[in-house]
Amino acid sequence: MGVRHAVVAGAGIGGLTAAVGLSHRGWRVTVCERASVLTGIGAGIVLAPNALRALDSIGLGPGLWAGDALPGQVGLRTPDGTWLSRSDSGAVSARYGLSARAVHRGFLIETLAAALPAGVVRLGVSVTGVDDAGDTVAVRTSAGDLRADVVLAADGSRSVLRGQLFPAHHGLRHAGEAGWRAVLPGAGLPPQRAAETWGRGERFGIVPLADGRIYVYATALSRPGAKPADHHAELTRRFGAWHDPIPALLDRLNQGHPDPVGILHHDFHELAAPPPRFHAGRVALLGDAAHAMTPNLGQGGCQAIEDAVVVAHLLAPADDVPAALAAYTRARHRRTTRISRRSRRIGELARLSHPLAVSIRNLAVRATPQALSLRALDTVLSWQPPSTPVNVKE
Repeated sequence: MGVRHAVVAGAGIGGLTAAVGLSHRGWRVTVCERASVLTGIGAGIVLAPNALRALDSIGLGPGLWAGDALPGQVGLRTPDGTWLSRSDSGAVSARYGLSARAVHRGFLIETLAAALPAGVVRLGVSVTGVDDAGDTVAVRTSAGDLRADVVLAADGSRSVLRGQLFPAHHGLRHAGEAGWRAVLPGAGLPPQRAAETWGRGERFGIVPLADGRIYVYATALSRPGAKPADHHAELTRRFGAWHDPIPALLDRLNQGHPDPVGILHHDFHELAAPPPRFHAGRVALLGDAAHAMTPNLGQGGCQAIEDAVVVAHLLAPADDVPAALAAYTRARHRRTTRISRRSRRIGELARLSHPLAVSIRNLAVRATPQALSLRALDTVLSWQPPSTPVNVKE
């Protein structure tokens, strides 16, 4: 058998991770990215233990993720600063063998791209469709057709290829919220704790990044398409009276107005239901194309990384690509569907706005022992990447 060729649609986290996994296993890979430059949108990402294990399994070990683990205690607070729940990062490390790392998405994208041979990523090239002939796939791109043994659709929540494979699928639905994100310089600020603060239908999150910067995000109930005229004014109106250090972070966000650090605003969407499967013939969906979820568990990017590692592992030894992709669906569909639903349920709790409902929610969170809260994450964070050959026809 000659060198096999994989075409990956999309150079996001999932697509690049899959490209690294297949490239390291001897495949020739072409990544088509419609953007003209590689970029990790100005936000942070927490690489949870499950994602770190997955990356390590394709040669991207802990040494690449410079900086400290998430420091000290992490947890949930109320707007007056009262802690509802806290878990020490040491307890997370002891339970799962690894401590989470928070990095800038741009750093993650650059690290993944640097692990690929030169010329693999083609910028300014979009995948517009596929024609699966059974033995190979014709890939329609804005720069001409390609021929591949497999196509991995990592083209995001509004995936063109998902629409082609499953034209009757319901697609995205609005999750009832919108969010803001920004990354701030940390110089001159005291050490920050990672925490999320829950109010009445509003949230504010603080995540110190490994490089010393601070990732902040906020959410609020919102109608589809609603957009404030002045993002900083809106954030200050909603969160300016909340506990320290939120006011100081909002002030820093406004230094050098307007939008000196790039405040991102977006509606939250999720797939109304998962596709019936994550593959068709020689084409597979991964990441948001397969299971776009709300961000409430911080697992969207982590699950894309898991997808990529699993599909690369299954494809590497397989003579029968469609059978390998069917095994990929079996390995990933149930897990990602359950995590998506769990993230949705957490979002429903966080969006509560009636004072009585918020009080009951807060009492329930405060009454839950730390050990129980941590144990509830076992099915998510204890995941192990495949490490031995798999019979894809099982």
